[in-house]
Amino acid sequence: MRGVSLGSLVVWAVLMAYMAAFLIYPIAYVFYKAFIIDGTPTLAYFQIMFQDPVLRECIVNSFKIATITTVLTVALGYAIAFVMVRCEFPLRGFFGVALLIPFIVPPFVGALGMLRLFARLGAVNILLMDLGLIDRPIDWFGNRMAGIIFMEVLHLYPIAYLNIAAALANIDPTLEESAETLGVRGLRKLVTVTIPLSMPGVAAASAIVFIWSFTDLGTPLMFNFYKVIPVQIFTMSQQIYTNPMGYALTVFVLMLISVVFVGIKKYTGMRSYEMMGRGHVTGRVARLGRATSAAVIIFLGAVVLLAALPHISIILLSVSDEWFMSVLPTRYTLEHFLNVFENDLTSKSVRNSLVYSLVATALATAIGISSAYVANRGALPSFMRDLLDTLTMWPLAVPGVAIAFGYLSSFADVPLLSPYVNPAPLLIISYATRRLPYMVRAIYAGLQQVHRSLEEAALSLGSRPLRVVRQITLPLILANVFAGGVLVFSECMIEVSDSLILALRQEYYPMTKAIFELSAHLVAGTELASAMGVVLMVVVAVSMVVTNRVMGQRMGELFKA
Repeated sequence: MRGVSLGSLVVWAVLMAYMAAFLIYPIAYVFYKAFIIDGTPTLAYFQIMFQDPVLRECIVNSFKIATITTVLTVALGYAIAFVMVRCEFPLRGFFGVALLIPFIVPPFVGALGMLRLFARLGAVNILLMDLGLIDRPIDWFGNRMAGIIFMEVLHLYPIAYLNIAAALANIDPTLEESAETLGVRGLRKLVTVTIPLSMPGVAAASAIVFIWSFTDLGTPLMFNFYKVIPVQIFTMSQQIYTNPMGYALTVFVLMLISVVFVGIKKYTGMRSYEMMGRGHVTGRVARLGRATSAAVIIFLGAVVLLAALPHISIILLSVSDEWFMSVLPTRYTLEHFLNVFENDLTSKSVRNSLVYSLVATALATAIGISSAYVANRGALPSFMRDLLDTLTMWPLAVPGVAIAFGYLSSFADVPLLSPYVNPAPLLIISYATRRLPYMVRAIYAGLQQVHRSLEEAALSLGSRPLRVVRQITLPLILANVFAGGVLVFSECMIEVSDSLILALRQEYYPMTKAIFELSAHLVAGTELASAMGVVLMVVVAVSMVVTNRVMGQRMGELFKA
C-alpha cells in the first residue's frame, strides 16, 4: 500500500465533507422524513401511496413511458451504432456530428415548438392538406403520453448510440470470424454473437435512458400531462409543510433507480465480456455498395431530420410575427429576441443563468480537479480513493428531481441556504454537484494521458507537491479542464429540474424557469420563450463544438454510463 500524504488526506476530507453535506445529507433527510413520523418508524406514507388510485396511475404511467422510451431508444441507438461503427459509406463523418443534434436543446424546450408545429392547425397538418394527403387535421399529440415518448426518444437516442457504439467497437472481430467459419452468418450471427457481446453497452444505455425518462419533469409539464411521478413530486415540493407524500414519492424513485442499477450490474456480471484480441486487432468495417449506402443515408437522414424538428420549430417560432393556418410564418420579426433583453423577467433570468452557471462551473472545476487528482494520483489507501471516485460519480445516478426536492426540504430553514429567502446559493451548488461527473471524467481522462514520471522527476528535484501540480500537471491537462468546464457551463444553462423546483422567487429565476412560466402566457409568451430557447441552443451548440474539438474521440466517454 502506498504511503499516506497529509496533503492528500486533507483534500480528501474536505471533498468528502462537501459530498456529505450536499449529496448524502439531503437524500438521507428525505429518507428520514419518509419513514419517520413523530420519532416512530412507519410505512404509512407508502401504504397511502399505493392505495391512492391517482398516485398508482402516476406510477403506472411513469413505468409505461420509461419502458416504451427505453425499448424504442435502445433499438434506434443500436441500429445507428451498428451502421456507424461497422459500415463505410458516404457522409459518414457528417452523420457522426449531425446525430448529436439532440444534445443542443432539451425536450423541455423543444416541446414548445413541436406542439405548435403539430397542432391541429399547425404547419404539418396544413402541409399535408395542401398536398392532398389528408382531408382533415390530425391530432398528432392528442395522446399526450405518445408525444412525451416521441420527444424523449428523439432526445435520448444519442446516449444509447454512444454507449452501444463503444461496446461494438470493443468487440474482438476474431470472435465473429470464428462464428463465420462455423457457418453462422447474417442475422443469426448478429443475434447469437454480436448482440450478446455488445450487451454491456446495451445495458448501460438502457439504465441511463430508463432513469432519465422515468424522472423527466420538463417534458410532461410542457405537454400538460400531470399524472406521472416527477410532476407529482414537483407539485408536492410546493406543499412540503402540508403534504409529506413528496418524501415517499422521492424515496420510491431513488429506490427504483437503485434496483435498476443493481439489476443491470448483476446482469452484466453474470457473464464475462473480456476479449483477448482487443488492442491487437482492428474492428471490421464493411464498405457498402451504392444501393445499400443510399438506404443507410436515407435512414440516418430521416433520423437527423426528425431530431432537428424541435430545433427548427423553436427557431421558426422565435422569429414569427404571424403564423396561423400556414406552413411557414407569414410575417417574420426579430422583436422577440430584443424583448429577451428588455423584458424584466427574461432579462433577469438571462443574467441569473449566466451568473449561476459561471459560478457553478468554477465550483465544479475546483472540486473536479481536486477529486480527479486525489482519485488518480493521491497518496491514500485505495478504498479511500475509490470511495471519493464513487461519490463524485453518484450524481449521474441520482435524478435531478430527487436532489432538488432533497435540497428544498432539508435546507428550507438553514440560514444563507434557504431557497425561500434566496435560492441562488442552492441553485449554484445543485448545478455544480449534478454536473460534477462531467468535469471529473474530463480531467480524469487528461490525467490518464500524463505519465507519472513527469511529476516524479520534479519531485525528485525537490519541488513541493502543490508546486508540481500547479506548474506541471495542470498545464498538461488544461485542455481537458477547459473542455469539461465548457460542457458543465452549458449543462447548467439548460438544467430543468433544479431550476423549476428551487427557483421559488421570480427575481431569481434562471432561463429554464422563465421559459416554463412564459409558455403559459397566451400573448406572445410562446414566441418569447422560444427566443430564449434559441439563445440556449446557441450556447450549448458552441460548447459542444468546443468540447468535441478538445476531447476528440474521447468526448463520448463523458456521456457513457
